[in-house]
Amino acid sequence: MKIQGVKFDCTGFLLEGRLSVPEGTGPFTTVIVCHPHPLYGGNMDNNVVVTITDSLSKAGISSLRFNFRGVGNSGGSYGHGIGEQEDVKAALKFLTATPEVKPDSIGLIGYSAGASFALPIGAQDERIKILGAISPTISTTDLSYLENCLKPKILISGSLDNFTPTDVFLSFCQQLTEPKKYLIIEGADHFWSGFEVKLAAHVTRFFTSAFK
Repeated sequence: MKIQGVKFDCTGFLLEGRLSVPEGTGPFTTVIVCHPHPLYGGNMDNNVVVTITDSLSKAGISSLRFNFRGVGNSGGSYGHGIGEQEDVKAALKFLTATPEVKPDSIGLIGYSAGASFALPIGAQDERIKILGAISPTISTTDLSYLENCLKPKILISGSLDNFTPTDVFLSFCQQLTEPKKYLIIEGADHFWSGFEVKLAAHVTRFFTSAFK
């Protein structure tokens, strides 16, 4: 695996990221992985984000993780979830112009607030083929637009999630249109400490299968 530090434009300032490219000859299927809430310490070096990108690379899928505006060395300032959607668009534009990436084979997954920021773009942009949400904050975020989304999607939460009760998560997922996969990982809370590898394995298997 090769990890490249990258920077890309987002309406007048630069965002920083890491492009992880598997061994072998590209171009590769690629997944954008979005970190949790910037105001609560979320960044592209988050434990869940890094473990997922590493797992994807081992399975032959490249990935892009990046810092939302105002985080780390990314320019701009917190955009209340609206500006962050523009960041996702900028990441997608960057990927489609990257030689190592198959422009017609791109997925998107967000963790916690990262899902809230990213999935509105992923659901409507035809360049995004597959969606994922880890620990989506269903109780406080309107994700109803996913109910009629026909793209393959995976949603994963922990049984001890601090923000979304299991019954709320399951009820929401049951309403979603196929194709979909959803699961509860027993013993995990919202922060996934000690469960990162197990979580990443589920994510990697899904994207690997869905992209076939």
